[in-house]
Amino acid sequence: MDLSAEFKRIYGTDPTVESHAPGRLEILGNHTDYNEGVVLSCAVTRETHMLLAPRSGRNCRITDLRDNSQTEFNLDEIATPRPRDWGNYIRGVIVEMRKRGLEIDAFDAVIYSTVPLSAGMSSSAALEMAAAMAFSEAFGIKLTRPEWARIGQGVENNYLGLKSGLLDQFSSLYGKRDSLILSDFRTVEVLKTVPMPHGYSFVVANSMVKHHLVDSEYNSRRKECESAAKKLSEVLPGIKTLRDVTMQELEENEDKLTVREFLRARHVVGECQRVFAAEKALARNDIGEFGALLYESHRSSQTDFQNSCPELDILVRFAEASPLCLGARLSGGGFGGISIHLVADDNVDEYCAKLREYFQRQAHKDPQLIVCNIGDGAPTQGFPGDGAGAVKLG
Repeated sequence: MDLSAEFKRIYGTDPTVESHAPGRLEILGNHTDYNEGVVLSCAVTRETHMLLAPRSGRNCRITDLRDNSQTEFNLDEIATPRPRDWGNYIRGVIVEMRKRGLEIDAFDAVIYSTVPLSAGMSSSAALEMAAAMAFSEAFGIKLTRPEWARIGQGVENNYLGLKSGLLDQFSSLYGKRDSLILSDFRTVEVLKTVPMPHGYSFVVANSMVKHHLVDSEYNSRRKECESAAKKLSEVLPGIKTLRDVTMQELEENEDKLTVREFLRARHVVGECQRVFAAEKALARNDIGEFGALLYESHRSSQTDFQNSCPELDILVRFAEASPLCLGARLSGGGFGGISIHLVADDNVDEYCAKLREYFQRQAHKDPQLIVCNIGDGAPTQGFPGDGAGAVKLG
């Protein structure tokens, strides 16, 4: 699709800026980011594009080219989100920028995305970061990547009332082609990039169960993690979050926690351990051990964090029984959405065909299967200190 031509067809003028930001996959580190933990993730080659041109007045118009839906708003009337309006993610970016003393002018925009919606690949963060990069270039706003990531997190935490962490925005901004990124959400930095061995792909299997985090149990899980950390800090010196707790310390103080708090904590502590173990396994090219850690992570999500669902369990159960799959787990917030399956490139077609047949038989649904390539994050030329996430057109 010629996005510039579509922009001109809709608005009668040419766009001046084009930005893009990718979706992401969480590889290991489920629900660890808001516990100041560590995560292995990657950007994918499915992206959200935004083309923009400033306009006079205070009214903004945005068209989603996937379905030609349009949202309009006045810059002076965006203090609260609108019910069921995807434009909230863009308005929220503007609101969070204002908290930092940053203003933009009115604009027309089109967006186009290949990131699946409500499927655990962070379509919302891709939209937030594409908007942020477009605003950066169009209106001369220069922030660092961590600052833009926090603006995106603020959209979800403050504007929309979601207790999400920084993982999605970080992955969209810092991704590196053919590598995972190891992020530390205590220091809010990327510790290193971790190359993936050649010859393997992640098959993304959509359970076709949409997870809407506002209506899910995501927020309650975060509260249980925070409550567990607070109780443990009263008996263990130096504990700020579950990141600081060892498995031995947790097990020795199980009686200080409710059953739900203990289970949530055991998942988070175990996930942080699995992230570091996976990084070491990949460093020595041990793809078998890496895959086993993916399965272990899913079992923890099932029993301890309890954020799986029957359809996700069906997908992973097939993977465990198949000699073609090296590892699988749910990815993202859970309660629906996607699972990721590590498969050798030579076996992808056969594996997808057999997985589809099995899921249709067991779940009575047709799964969406996507073979994901690991891509780069949003363009970074122009960030203070490291290079604008958009380009001027013409």
